[in-house]
Formats: sequence, C-alpha cells, structure tokens
Amino acid sequence: MKVLLIDDHALFRDALTLMLEARLGGLELLHAGRLDEALRAQREHADIRLVLLDLALPDSSGVDGLRRWREQAAEVPVVVLSADERPETVLAAIDAGAAGFIPKTAQGRVLEDALRAVFDGRAFVPPRTYGTLAELNGSAPRGVDADQLALSPRQLEVLRLLIEGKTNKMICRDLALSESTVKTHLAAIFRRLGAETRTQAVVAAARLGLQLSAPATR
Repeated sequence: MKVLLIDDHALFRDALTLMLEARLGGLELLHAGRLDEALRAQREHADIRLVLLDLALPDSSGVDGLRRWREQAAEVPVVVLSADERPETVLAAIDAGAAGFIPKTAQGRVLEDALRAVFDGRAFVPPRTYGTLAELNGSAPRGVDADQLALSPRQLEVLRLLIEGKTNKMICRDLALSESTVKTHLAAIFRRLGAETRTQAVVAAARLGLQLSAPATR
C-alpha cells in the first residue's frame, strides 16, 4: 500500500517511516514537506491509498490544508497527525473529512492501532476525546454494540463511506444512489448511533470499533 506522509519536519518523516515499516509491513511511504508538493505527488502517483497529514505546513494552516487536499483528491482517505490535540481541533478535522486523528504525542503502539483501524475501514479519534467531542456536538452517542445497530447492508456501505469522509454527493456517485436515498440511509444510521450530525456518527463508530472495510454484496 502506498502512503503519502505530509509533514515539514524531515526528521519526523524519517523516524515515522522507520517505525511504520517496522510495525506495519507492505507499506511504501512517499514524503512531502509542503501541501503543494503533496498535491503534485498525488498527480504523479494515482495509486496513493492513504495520506498522513500534519495540520501545520509552510503553505497551509489548520484544516485549510485538509480541505484543499480533499478538493483535489477526495477519494484518498486522510488521517491527521497533529501536535494540536484539542477537542476543537479534532472536531474540525473530522468535520472537514478526516478519516482519523492521531496526536503526535501518541506512543508507537497507539499510532499502529490507529492506522490498522483506518486500514480496516474504521474511524479513529483519541479515545479520551469521545466525551468532549460529544459535548461539543450537543449530545453524546449512545453506547451500543455493533450487532445491535441492525443496519442494512446498503446502510453499512453508506456508513463506511461516511467514515472515509465522503460527502453525500460522493456517496451518491460511488453507490449509484439518489441524494434522497442517501439522506434516508443517513437518517437511519444517525438514529441507530444516537447521533445528530455526521461528526457524531463518526465518533460513535470509532467508539464502537465498527469494522466496515469490505463493501456489502449488492
């Protein structure tokens, strides 16, 4: 799997690459120190499957870089790596379409678990932020087991794409569904997860550890 690491600190990129290669086999890591370099790399490497993005780059700041990336390469899931782990920052990143958020202070095992979660189609946010994220969103996701969700195969497909940060329009295109049908599925998903917003749904899915890597048979 080809992964693009976007961070302006070369030593951090090199150290992270060594750790990931040691802990997770089968990865080919590409490096970029600026967002414009990353966008150029994406054009040159159409087979990039995951992006690890720092929110503080010389040519972008905060979630602006994430939004700019997704404008050009929305099909590629993005995991944010950031030294700013305030719940507000985590929330903004998820709202902007990040599939996961990993604090730079995380230990190697946490980083490994987080990336495995994303590779498996699960959302990942720092567990200690669950409660705060729910409060910022206005309500807390209910604690339910995955087997209690009772979602249809199609709804699970919609949820999988939601976790990947896909917009309604992209979900419509990927699943060949009308916008009204997607909204109906999302409403059912929100009810099952006890969520009122897309971000709440992602946080709830992360809390449950839902694994949705393979599309259901149509």
